[in-house]
Amino acid sequence: MGKDDVIESGAGGGEFAAKDYTDPPPAPLIDAAELGSWSLYRAVIAEFIATLLFLYITVLTVIGYKHQTDPTASGADAACGGVGILGIAWAFGGMIFVLVYCTAGISGGHINPAVTFGLFLARKVSLVRALLYIVAQCLGAICGVGLVKAFQSAYFDRYGGGANSLASGYSRGTGLGAEIIGTFVLVYTVFSATDPKRNARDSHVPVLAPLPIGFAVFMVHLATIPVTGTGINPARSLGAAVIYNKDKPWDDHWIFWVGPFVGAAIAAFYHQYILRAGAIKALGSFRSNA
Repeated sequence: MGKDDVIESGAGGGEFAAKDYTDPPPAPLIDAAELGSWSLYRAVIAEFIATLLFLYITVLTVIGYKHQTDPTASGADAACGGVGILGIAWAFGGMIFVLVYCTAGISGGHINPAVTFGLFLARKVSLVRALLYIVAQCLGAICGVGLVKAFQSAYFDRYGGGANSLASGYSRGTGLGAEIIGTFVLVYTVFSATDPKRNARDSHVPVLAPLPIGFAVFMVHLATIPVTGTGINPARSLGAAVIYNKDKPWDDHWIFWVGPFVGAAIAAFYHQYILRAGAIKALGSFRSNA
């Protein structure tokens, strides 16, 4: 181990001794051997089911809130204010916390093509795994929203199917910026919460990675629901758009792919090459071998 790969204890020997740490090797770009591994398909199934459950709970929450706050609705629930935007944000953040906790040991708990894309750029997952994850996430999202429509057919179309669209009064540039920054916050949190170097350095402080990730989703929703309904997850936006299938969600649908992927790419670069000084290490390695 080189000096950059070892986490040393503080001067005087401190109460806590940090663990030795070595950067894991980068995932291969294309690993054909993965295709013969059951662990890959188990992980893909986990991503499919997790995204299905995520969309089922969150879109139901959105539609329920819109019904409860509909001034034209009748019935006992019409007088109730519903969960509110705060409750919707909690539904998204809480479900991410729960599902990442459940699937982290199987698939890594991505549940979002933007997260998968960011981790692929950082060479945390192979291209084969990344593509299969993204397909599974998109199919899971479509199936999850399909279940919502099956159970809430009376309200699904009436209240927009939980689909993302740019709110009136905002430009496409504003919506795109909101999606880029929101996804940057999420993916940056994912990198920070799952950084093995940090876990070694702060081994005396247990870090439950799903908690900050869920809180990041919660906070971003609070900020951007009024602008785009908050995408930051292309599978979430695609699933609702496919099942709702009206013009408005499709008009600006590209925002909910381009924004998250750009935000994820920036977060991956920032964490790997600025905070983790990957570029400096690579340059040093090049010079030492010259």
